[in-house]
Amino acid sequence: MFKKIALVFAFGWATLGMATSAEKSLIQRIIGERAQEFKVQKIPQDHGRDVYEIESVGGKIVLRGNNGVSAASALNAYLEAIRWPNGFTCPACGMGDTAQRIATRPRILRCRHCRRDTSLTAETVMHATRTPLQAWFLAAYLLTTQTPGMSALQLQRQLGLSRYETAFQLLHKLRAGMVRPDRDRIGASWPVEVDEALIGGRTRGKGRGVHNKELVVGALEVRTRPAENKKKANGSLYAGRLRLRHVADRGTEALAGFVSDNVRKGAVVRTDGWDSYNTLTQKGYMHEPVVLEGDPERMDAHLPMIHITFSNLKTWLQGTHHSVGRQHLQAYLDEFVFRYNRRFYPMTGFASILGIGMGVSAPTYQELYGGEWDHHARSTGSQLP
Repeated sequence: MFKKIALVFAFGWATLGMATSAEKSLIQRIIGERAQEFKVQKIPQDHGRDVYEIESVGGKIVLRGNNGVSAASALNAYLEAIRWPNGFTCPACGMGDTAQRIATRPRILRCRHCRRDTSLTAETVMHATRTPLQAWFLAAYLLTTQTPGMSALQLQRQLGLSRYETAFQLLHKLRAGMVRPDRDRIGASWPVEVDEALIGGRTRGKGRGVHNKELVVGALEVRTRPAENKKKANGSLYAGRLRLRHVADRGTEALAGFVSDNVRKGAVVRTDGWDSYNTLTQKGYMHEPVVLEGDPERMDAHLPMIHITFSNLKTWLQGTHHSVGRQHLQAYLDEFVFRYNRRFYPMTGFASILGIGMGVSAPTYQELYGGEWDHHARSTGSQLP
């Protein structure tokens, strides 16, 4: 339920006349048909104290509060719940107890044992942020639930930010929260297709051939639908979990290393006949290579899903972002994988990105624009030459 709750708090309860036409119009403009899922009501104070209530009634999320401060309190309560699901634990002394809250500093929790102050956003993707939490929650929602995604320019307009760089950095901070440090390998129960693709647009004035394109390798589970649900174009097959990596070349170290890092040992791995995959059998995989020789029928029979996924990736990059630099390509691949693996349940992405983001670091302005932040190293554990 909290997945949807935090969303509406982000929509600008700051001037809370509550159920006024202005708030309703804002929610309607941003989320369209989903605005019908929410109801905002005003309630009186409780003995002079700000209060908020959250309830699910008749398939709708009912949000009640007495002013905008109570909405901000709900945001802080949500962050605390996902960062410490079993209750607050002081990072300094390790003691678990009910934290002391400071009315004038709502993001701060004070340990009752060592008196150490801990910020809700410290050591998270929101570390040292000056951007209101409402903007963070709205950005996370738009990024994870909008079908085509969200470019920095679009986010700047939606949030009313004065600078493009702020929106660009905010999105990259959220992308840092899209990769679980402990994510498991795919292929435990399903065969995996592995192939490469070149990412990049046309170049002018450099003659024929491939220029200024980047190599991306992908691994995709191929799952089988139940017998009663075979109504799609590929019959009984559908795409499962995806992994993508930006690599420097098509050598054995890059391609076979990618498989080792992302596919579980013992899995069935289907590739083309490229020599760099020849070591997979020695690494403990059931390798099924086929020399495709450009034959579309053989390609569709052996690798039916991964090429469709690469096509979707290219369409998404060109349609939503128009152009992506080599330095940041891995971050966009991480976003595509995050969204792709949660495409059937988009609202889970909203909860996931904030949950993962509470345990990882994100680039500062200087690191992002100065080239010090390596998306590739953070995502894969290695650097791109």
